[in-house]
Amino acid sequence: MISYLKGKLSFKDPTHVIIDVNGVGYHVNISLATYGDIKDVENIMLHTYLHVKEDSHTLYGFSSTSEKKMFLNLISISGVGPSTGLMIQSSLTAGELKQAIINEDVKVIQGVKGIGGKTAQRIILELKDKIKKEGLYPGESELTSPSHNTIRSEALSALITLGINKSTAEKSIDRILKNSGNTITLEELIKLTLKNA
Repeated sequence: MISYLKGKLSFKDPTHVIIDVNGVGYHVNISLATYGDIKDVENIMLHTYLHVKEDSHTLYGFSSTSEKKMFLNLISISGVGPSTGLMIQSSLTAGELKQAIINEDVKVIQGVKGIGGKTAQRIILELKDKIKKEGLYPGESELTSPSHNTIRSEALSALITLGINKSTAEKSIDRILKNSGNTITLEELIKLTLKNA
């Protein structure tokens, strides 16, 4: 129904953005990959998917058509809803996900919070041939890192939004920041925390 949104980026968070399209603010849920891609642009275009349920209409946005295509592939699998699809795309880079599916690496996919063994196997079984045929992914982008305190609070906010317990997230973030020095990006920090939470 809504294929894409093009407008002014009025708010940006690791889990969602608000895009002002001719005076109407659209709340769009995004993955960390998209968050890393959009940087600090003023005008933005996101490919979108509108998920309609009885009690809500939720927009999901993607910086590339290939990311949107992978999201649609993921949510076509029984047991993988939009939130889980976004969690997978936030925890694994496009390349890691593609490799895990092609190599039938259940452990990598099962490492995503909320994904059990059966779901991981179902993802591999149903998407392996599609991914081999389509060759879905462009290159990855890196996010430039602000100060540690900003990174810590943004990561914590994103993780809580993704359903991680606050104290668990804080412990994990602090441990990762201590071990990484000043070189970690927000995107990497959230991914590592998701893998260790």
